[in-house]
Amino acid sequence: MLMGEFHHNIDEKRRIIMPSKLREELGNTIIITRGLEDCLFIYSKEEWSQIVTKLKNLPFTKKDARSFTRVFLSGATETEFDKQGRIKLPLPLTEYATLLKECVIIGVNDRVEIWSKDNWNAFMNKSKEELSDLADHLFETDIEV
Repeated sequence: MLMGEFHHNIDEKRRIIMPSKLREELGNTIIITRGLEDCLFIYSKEEWSQIVTKLKNLPFTKKDARSFTRVFLSGATETEFDKQGRIKLPLPLTEYATLLKECVIIGVNDRVEIWSKDNWNAFMNKSKEELSDLADHLFETDIEV
């Protein structure tokens, strides 16, 4: 399981060091793509295969399915870690996620996300106010006590 929060910088060549804890879980070859809420998603090859299978099962006749698949897959790129544990982020992806220098890398169960520090802080500030309500809605049960 991928988890944790790590703060790193992107260098002038758009390379970022992936924490060793996350690299071990992901494997050497990974897939990077556009994520949701203006961040990047990183998947292991195994997880990516599962995502692609789910996308293939979406009805191509539905506009939402076509739009999501286009945006999600068109940004996807396969890459490997270099000897220093870095990956080079493609320019279109860094622009999409407004990754300039300071970044936050988080493990989120089956994927890693890369956020600009500003976007992450804005997301966290908003989410901490809603966390209790989110938990109430997500963990509701039909069991009456």
